[in-house]
Amino acid sequence: MTTRAKLFWVAVLYFAEGFPFGLLIDTFPVYFRIHGVSLAQLGLLNVVGLAWMLKWIWAPAVDLWGQYRTWIVWCQAVLALGLLGVLFLDPSHIGVSWWMLLLMLALLSATQDIAIDAYTITLLDKHELGSGNGVRVTAYRVALIVAGGLFVALGGLIGWTWALMTAAAVLALSAVICRRSPLAFPRGDLVEPGPSRLAQAVIAPLHHFLARPGFTGVALFILTFKLGDMALGPMIKPFWVDRAFTPVEIGMVPGTVGAISTIAGALLGGLLTERWGIFRALWVLGVFQAGSNLVYAAAAAVPPSTPMMYTASLVESFCGGLGTSPFLAFLMSLCSKSHPATQYALLSAMFGLTRVVAGGFSGFAAEQLGYASYFTLTCVLAMPAFALLPWVKRWTDNPSGKSRG
Repeated sequence: MTTRAKLFWVAVLYFAEGFPFGLLIDTFPVYFRIHGVSLAQLGLLNVVGLAWMLKWIWAPAVDLWGQYRTWIVWCQAVLALGLLGVLFLDPSHIGVSWWMLLLMLALLSATQDIAIDAYTITLLDKHELGSGNGVRVTAYRVALIVAGGLFVALGGLIGWTWALMTAAAVLALSAVICRRSPLAFPRGDLVEPGPSRLAQAVIAPLHHFLARPGFTGVALFILTFKLGDMALGPMIKPFWVDRAFTPVEIGMVPGTVGAISTIAGALLGGLLTERWGIFRALWVLGVFQAGSNLVYAAAAAVPPSTPMMYTASLVESFCGGLGTSPFLAFLMSLCSKSHPATQYALLSAMFGLTRVVAGGFSGFAAEQLGYASYFTLTCVLAMPAFALLPWVKRWTDNPSGKSRG
């Protein structure tokens, strides 16, 4: 398969991956905040992110049984049905029924993420990771534009019932399209000799990481590199709601213009990662990623204005995209092609923990500190990752962990 063909399917699949995530993370906070849900409750909703953090537990099943494509299609089909259930619940009160439905949607979304990430790792060669991750982030962000931008605006224009029904239709169509994606290559080509397929699927992926020196430092880096972003993200849409911007304005500016800015940053970040290498791109682009949170602190410190809304959304989103490309390339470079689903799920679970913990406390912290102080704090939270770069450098220099001889 040509690189162009590979990148096409990477784009299709990561749109499919990003769309339900965008609905859960970007659209529902606006939906709930407009209906009077408190910041503290909105922050606690990030607990459903445990589905992404713990997905490594069932990732071996994705490696062992069925094709990745089958997992992807079925998850999307059931997600479409589950989204229709939202129409029967009261958005002003987040009770047990809401928690159960949101958790189900998160579990399905996390499971399709496992399959799509594994599919991509088996599909792309190492020299294609830079451009592949640029396309990956771009497609993912396009999905967030649609889910967290256009559908927020639609909620204000045509009503939330019709907007959510349309979102369910998009998920159903996505399942039909993904059904036509080619197999990466036969699963049997990936299975290494050993006494047990289950042992290969569970123990070998863990051993690949734990047996290498410096894994603790790398793990801490993965936990902290996106800490500032994960702490900022859950409060962005509620912040604009509280600044009296309408759903249409929120959907079109932070949701759409901001996401387009992230795409531009991700594409540039992918090119710079290929040119500079993963390590240099991580620390240089990571500085821009962390510092950009201060623009939101400035926006919170001045009276509401549309120009400041555009500026904050463009700068923070662009710099977030810059930092994401080398980070994803780093994670993928650490995975073997024998156990991609489990290994990538383990790595993504680490920064998934960051999302859950930081997001869970974000609402309480924003209420206590105020938006300006809280947004400044998110920049400070990003700093510890840079002290861990020496451990990262050893792994980027020799990602396979083999002796150089």
